[in-house]
Amino acid sequence: MPLSPSLRVALITGAGLALLTGCGDSSSDSGKNADGTASASVITVVASTDVYGDIARQIGGDSVDVTSIISDPDQDPHSYEANTQNQLALSKARVVIENGGGYDGFVDRMLKTSGNSSAELINAVEVSGRTAPAGGELNEHVWYDFPTVSKLVDRIAAALGTADPSDAAAFTKNADSFKEKLGGLEAKEADIKKAHGGEAVGISEPVPLYLTEASGLVNKTPEEFSEAIEEGDDVSPKILQETLGLYSDKQIDVLVYNEQTSGPQTEKVKSAAEAAGVPVVPVTETLPEGQDYLAWMGGNVDALASALAK
Repeated sequence: MPLSPSLRVALITGAGLALLTGCGDSSSDSGKNADGTASASVITVVASTDVYGDIARQIGGDSVDVTSIISDPDQDPHSYEANTQNQLALSKARVVIENGGGYDGFVDRMLKTSGNSSAELINAVEVSGRTAPAGGELNEHVWYDFPTVSKLVDRIAAALGTADPSDAAAFTKNADSFKEKLGGLEAKEADIKKAHGGEAVGISEPVPLYLTEASGLVNKTPEEFSEAIEEGDDVSPKILQETLGLYSDKQIDVLVYNEQTSGPQTEKVKSAAEAAGVPVVPVTETLPEGQDYLAWMGGNVDALASALAK
């Protein structure tokens, strides 16, 4: 793919600015002036998605004003179009959080042209320390990897503490509380692995693989299928039939399905799973409406455990 392996970005300028009201996702008005701008004492944070925006808000509390570039739960991140409002937000940010790994390369490009050279940039993939396997591609969806998120939380707390040393202890305390809850999710993954380790999982694309791998499940989906879906390409008839056959032949125990990037071919896989009585666990790339990161991921883990128990 020309721009990145997982996110297609087109920059909109000019008239697009008039359409941008509400595109960002900001924290409560407690840290804002009457005109809606962030007060001088508040740390301005821009995150590429509301996943990272929510994490930053939970660590920073009322001391941060967060803008999440992708925040619509119905928005397919793979076809998101960045805009000039995003550029403006990045120009004022003190801390910027991106996923990295090619997922949201527009952040780097826009940050360079924003004239903001002082913002502290946090790259989640770099924080993770994960690299591409030999002969393969990096799975950049690191927010489904709880050890990575634990590292990221510490990194965010440190960045916020640098921006506002007077609140550094509070940021660290919030980070510790967040990591304790993450530990509970990791314990649930371990329970799934103990009960279902080695069982077969099907996927529509690689989004949930860190979660399923930590739960001891073995991905049986042909790599050619999941890679084509991730890239927005058509799956060859041969690979599609091979994938569908996994369900009709009862070789898959659960399908984990990305609802935000569904299409005719993934719908065929979902229908094949349902016809074969294989439970389907829906997942997304951004936060469902009304949920924070921990509740969202807790729901994903619980749904996976429940589906396997069937």
